[in-house]
Amino acid sequence: MEFTEPYKQTGPCCFSPDARFLAVAVDYRLVVRDVLSLKVVQLFSCVDKISSLEWAPDSEYILCGLYKRPMVQAWSLSQPDWTCKIDEGPAGIAYARWSPDSRHILTTSEFQLRLTVWSLVNTACVHVQWPKHASRGVSFTKDGKFAAICTRRDCKDYINLLSCHSWEIMSVFAVDTVDLAGVEWSPDDSAIVVWDSLLEYKVLIYSPDGRCLFKYLAYESGLGVKSVAWSPCGQFLAVGSYDQAVRTLNHLTWKTFAEFTHTASIRSPCNAAIFKEVDDPWQLDMSELCLSEGFSRNMQDNGAENGTEGGGSRVKYSVMDVPITLPSTKPATDKPNPKQGIGELLLCFATSADACCESGVSWTKPATQKLHSSRKTPLSHLITCCSWSTEHVLSLPLELISL
Repeated sequence: MEFTEPYKQTGPCCFSPDARFLAVAVDYRLVVRDVLSLKVVQLFSCVDKISSLEWAPDSEYILCGLYKRPMVQAWSLSQPDWTCKIDEGPAGIAYARWSPDSRHILTTSEFQLRLTVWSLVNTACVHVQWPKHASRGVSFTKDGKFAAICTRRDCKDYINLLSCHSWEIMSVFAVDTVDLAGVEWSPDDSAIVVWDSLLEYKVLIYSPDGRCLFKYLAYESGLGVKSVAWSPCGQFLAVGSYDQAVRTLNHLTWKTFAEFTHTASIRSPCNAAIFKEVDDPWQLDMSELCLSEGFSRNMQDNGAENGTEGGGSRVKYSVMDVPITLPSTKPATDKPNPKQGIGELLLCFATSADACCESGVSWTKPATQKLHSSRKTPLSHLITCCSWSTEHVLSLPLELISL
């Protein structure tokens, strides 16, 4: 494996959606590099330190959040002299995002007073009062024609449907939640899922016209929903909760057809293959190499410090025998948002259009599972994140659950 020379970075960095450029924040400067050669393509200077970066979906513009000011600046790769500066004044800016057409910027003010849609075409702006969340609570349809925005007024949660062409409010309907936590359009844009806060397990499916199609409550006592994700085909809805379980609903009847639980102790009989990450020291035979005495001593000293006197190590996985107890952490009882349950769900296609699987990350224990089988492949070490490969599809789709 080869590495480039290190480049200075003091803030966020992200790749462009077309994978051609890499944007790096260096204090108040925005450096755009070519991915292949890493040469500087453009260099922009902001008025303050960059807190966040986001590429426009068409990879033409870059959004820089200067939340300490608070202010937002946008830059164009094709027109280096063009710039856009957004200042909300006393209201401040808590979060900024792009619209799907890459020609509008959505900003949320401090204390969720309003959400503003800024046009880069005609400098017009549209206000939506009382957004529920700063960085969450906004979802766009797959075709980018409509947006669902969570709002709250008079102690009641609402969903505002806006047209992304004119940004006019098409409809507003109330949702049956105590404290709405999130909203997500289905991949086929035929339904909207909303879920309540962690204090209550409640998942609701709505049609775009505001009709409640289904209300799902798995249990009443205990912490509720932690993560929700649609399958890319739109046929399944996976719900991860704090009770270490993933429940999957189908899009026809919205009934639960599969439920996966993740226990810390695995005993026989069990068809699971447990993998543990171990360090495999490299054993290099250097007897026939003519090295200077200083270089050889330096290699030995570095190997002794790293615990690999052979000159390095590589990571591999060994199969463990059952019974086994996977590592877990006990959540603190005096702190909010305990680190347990299914923290993230990632769904993908397997080898056919209707063979869908899910992959979730929680903060309790590692495990993998397939929707239509009971085979599990736990990993007996901590996992902080996971992602499906876009180039290579696994023959056995897995679900990673980690602490």
